[in-house]
Amino acid sequence: MSGKRKLGVGLIGTGFMGKAHALGFAIAARVFDLPFELDLVTVADATAESAEVARARLGFRNATADWRDLLTDPQIDIIDITTPNLLHKEMALAAIAHGKHVYCEKPLAPTVADCAEMVAAAEKAGLVTQVGFNYLKNPLIFLAKDIIDSGEIGEIRSFRGIHAEDFMADANIPWAWRLDPRSGGGALADIGSHIIACMRHLVGPIKSVLAETVIHIPARPVSRDATETRAVEVDDIARAFVRFENGASGSFEANWIATGRKMQHDFEIYGSKGSIAFTQERLNEIKVYYAGDDIRSRGFRTIWAGPEHPPYGAFCVAPGHQIGFNDLKAIEVHEFLEAIAKGGKPSTDFREGYEVQKVLSATYRSARTNEWVDIG
Repeated sequence: MSGKRKLGVGLIGTGFMGKAHALGFAIAARVFDLPFELDLVTVADATAESAEVARARLGFRNATADWRDLLTDPQIDIIDITTPNLLHKEMALAAIAHGKHVYCEKPLAPTVADCAEMVAAAEKAGLVTQVGFNYLKNPLIFLAKDIIDSGEIGEIRSFRGIHAEDFMADANIPWAWRLDPRSGGGALADIGSHIIACMRHLVGPIKSVLAETVIHIPARPVSRDATETRAVEVDDIARAFVRFENGASGSFEANWIATGRKMQHDFEIYGSKGSIAFTQERLNEIKVYYAGDDIRSRGFRTIWAGPEHPPYGAFCVAPGHQIGFNDLKAIEVHEFLEAIAKGGKPSTDFREGYEVQKVLSATYRSARTNEWVDIG
């Protein structure tokens, strides 16, 4: 017996992200000295059959087809939400009303007003929340932030970022929940939220945006192999220029029809004394340039992830051996549990999800008006 207090987890949703969250909890329990003993209590899905399959595969003790069963279970302390965006608000507010901490995938909710309501409820209840901006949990992103905050590359002048994938590139992919305008948007909301969170984390708050959104595939089949189609009302690509509150400027793109791109979460940050470049497709390395280096050997240096970049060492004692996507989820879980234990808050809590949603909303407004829009 560990002597630690048990913390029960209830997971809602068993798709790609549901599995990633479950693995995050399992990995975190093996590589970190967690403040709690984790208990994977119940998993909920749309049908009893799919929930039971997930229970057996992911290591939960119970399964249910009704997510509300998790709310009244005294063994469950955390409600983990990995459902479509449109369902986040109802589930999170219900969990908070029952005194549960909430771990929710991004984007937090479809509208700024929804996010504000969720933030207010969680903060009033004194509960810990976490939003799934897991790409920020990379040890080398921690290093990039340390380099920026220390002034090593001087005054930050500009940011250029992109989050591009190709999972919607095939025009025959049928219409589904991601294309429902009630969910808050298309590529910008779904994957652009990650690059917006990255900008805010590394450079700082965003002051204003000038944007465009584009629909390249105007209709999709209502189901696989169907001849009937349904109109697409959300963006396939979004691009924006940004102005930061600290005077820096930049740009970003969100694109889910980027043929050939599987996980291009990339950025370049330019300062007065140096610069940083990163690509998620090579997540265990980062490139740094220092203008003060000897001119004969000046250039971008590649830094490989290793134990000297916490918490990489919790996963592997040797540099260059690499960690992966699910390990980032484990780091996210670790931060969440530490916040619960210490009464603190993670860096990507509901309030940060709300701030990201404000940028998303302003970006969509700018695309409609073709004008600079303040975040406000």
